[in-house]
Amino acid sequence: MTPTLVFDIETIPDIAGLRHLYDVGMETSDQEVAEMASLLRRQQTGGSDFLAHYLQRVVTISCVLREADRLHVFSLAEPEADEGQIIQRFFDGIEKYTPQLVSWNGGGFDLPVLHYRAMRHGVAAGRYWDWGDDDRDFRYNNYLNRYHTRHIDLMDVLAMYSGRANAPLDNFARLLGFPGKLGMDGGEVWGAWQRGEIDAIRDYCETDAVNTWLVYLRFQKMRGILDDARHDAEIALVRRSLTDLGAPHWQEFLAAWPA
Repeated sequence: MTPTLVFDIETIPDIAGLRHLYDVGMETSDQEVAEMASLLRRQQTGGSDFLAHYLQRVVTISCVLREADRLHVFSLAEPEADEGQIIQRFFDGIEKYTPQLVSWNGGGFDLPVLHYRAMRHGVAAGRYWDWGDDDRDFRYNNYLNRYHTRHIDLMDVLAMYSGRANAPLDNFARLLGFPGKLGMDGGEVWGAWQRGEIDAIRDYCETDAVNTWLVYLRFQKMRGILDDARHDAEIALVRRSLTDLGAPHWQEFLAAWPA
């Protein structure tokens, strides 16, 4: 069975990069640099202060890896590793497993951010970037083509590649009976980082990855890939795996997801 890797990232403003681009000295605080960048972004976009992808610094990549008979939930995150190491380890996993990648808005956000930041740190990702030059199978199904299936961006696929039909993960997961987001959303990550709540960011990212996996299981059932029995067995594996992990955020997650 081909391993499946669900992933989600959390980012903060690239303060060091912003200081370099705009020649801002250390007498200006990180918060002031971020506010300046937000103001410039609003002026550029006419309203949105969401920073451009290349100015998003990756602090966590959370993953659900389904392989053989196990489900593994883990994070590549600061402070255990810096941004370059986090991204390199993510692409090393693709190099090792050549997994089925699954995301929610990964094509619109997560992967473009990872592309820019990988180049920033000199990360190598040969398998991921194969268009068929090394492996002929990748010519017809690779990670980069929006309409190929080696990476499935669930939000994009379900919306028929139309931004007008996109759904937020939190609402859709809860609509399907799953817990959705607990305790935080993406707009609160920068504030949590400044308060030193790094573990909370990691926990939030992990729950997003598991929500995405649960939605993917329902998608596979709709496609006819999983019948009722196999779908229910996969759901039971998620519950067992999270129970075994036993961390407080998984206890909260399970409490919000009655059997």
